[in-house]
Amino acid sequence: MVKTYVPDPAGMGRPISLATAAVKAWDRTKTALTPRSPFKIGDAVVGDDPFIGRREGIVVVRQRNSVGVETAHGVVFYDHRLVRQLD
Repeated sequence: MVKTYVPDPAGMGRPISLATAAVKAWDRTKTALTPRSPFKIGDAVVGDDPFIGRREGIVVVRQRNSVGVETAHGVVFYDHRLVRQLD
């Protein structure tokens, strides 16, 4: 199999400090415990925000705790707690 990239030999085999390893482990743990959106791209949802209003659409963007919903008015971003499945 042909590789489409060449690994940089400068970074391979370099020792890292214990502090660097601890910081990387802490960042992975912190990321795993952050809230995530339960919706998948392509789900039909309705978003109800007191400022934007109620809009129905399809999930097109999914970030950590926000959801981008494609509506007739364009893409609207909602907090995942303000969005529910369309029945």
